[in-house]
Amino acid sequence: MNLQRVYFVLIFMLVSGLSETSRAENQAAAVQKKTEYSNVQCEGAYPHHLQGICIDGQGHIFWSFTTELVKTNAAGKVLVKIPVGNHHGDLCFQGGKLFVAVNFGDFNNPQGKADSWVYVYDAEKLLLIAKHQTPEVIYGAGGIAVHAGKFIVVGGLPKGIEENYLYEYDPNFKFVKKHVLKSGYTLLGIQTAAFADNQWWFGCYGTKLLKADTSYQFLAKFDLECSLGIDRINDKLLLIARGGREGKLHTGRVLLAEPTEKQGFIIRK
Repeated sequence: MNLQRVYFVLIFMLVSGLSETSRAENQAAAVQKKTEYSNVQCEGAYPHHLQGICIDGQGHIFWSFTTELVKTNAAGKVLVKIPVGNHHGDLCFQGGKLFVAVNFGDFNNPQGKADSWVYVYDAEKLLLIAKHQTPEVIYGAGGIAVHAGKFIVVGGLPKGIEENYLYEYDPNFKFVKKHVLKSGYTLLGIQTAAFADNQWWFGCYGTKLLKADTSYQFLAKFDLECSLGIDRINDKLLLIARGGREGKLHTGRVLLAEPTEKQGFIIRK
C-alpha cells in the first residue's frame, strides 16, 4: 500500500470514528431528552378525580385516579392502566416500586373509623406485590412520601382539630412515630406529600400548601394548589398536578414549578 493510500485510509477511519462518536452522542442526547419532564396532559379520562402523582426519574409518570392506577411516559401516553380499590390516594416511587396510601373506611371520622393501608405495586407492570396495614392513621390514609428510608403517611382530619399528623414508618412499614404538625386546621387534612429542596411539602384542599423541615417542624403555609399531586424532579424543580373535567369524567395534567422560599413555588409558563 503506497503512502497516499495509507493517508486516505487514515483520514477515512478518523472521519468515521468522529461520525460514530457524534451519532452516539446524539443518541444519548435523545434518550436524555425523552426522560425530561414538562407540562403534560395524562392521556384519557377517568371516573374519579386525580389523587396524586409521582415519577421514577426514568421518563415515567404514575397517576392515581382514585379507582384507576395509570403509568404513562413523560409525554402522558398511557403505558399501563389497572383498576384498583376505592380509595387509592397519593403515591410515591422507591426502588422500582410504587407505594400508595389506601383507605377503605371513613375519612375524617372523629371516632377514627378508617381502614388504612399502604399498597405496594411493581412499577414495571403495576402488579400488586404487598399490602401493609397502617391502623395508626385513624382518620384515613390519603398520601405518602419517602425520604432517607423513612415513609411518611398523611391523611384525613376531622373539623376542629388545629394540627395535622404525620405518621412515620420504616422500610418494612413498622410504625415508628406520630409527628404533630402545628399547621392549624386544613380542610380534610393533608392530601399529598413529597420531600424536595431539603424539606417536606404537603398539599391540602382549599389551596393550601404546608412546608416542614427535616425534623417535621412546621415552617410555612402558602395559598397554593397542589392537593392533587406533587413530586420532586430535582431540588430546583417540582411537578405539580392539576385536574380537569370531560363531561362527568376526570382528567389530569402536571406542570413544572420552581420552589421558592417566600412564595412556596412558582409555576413555569
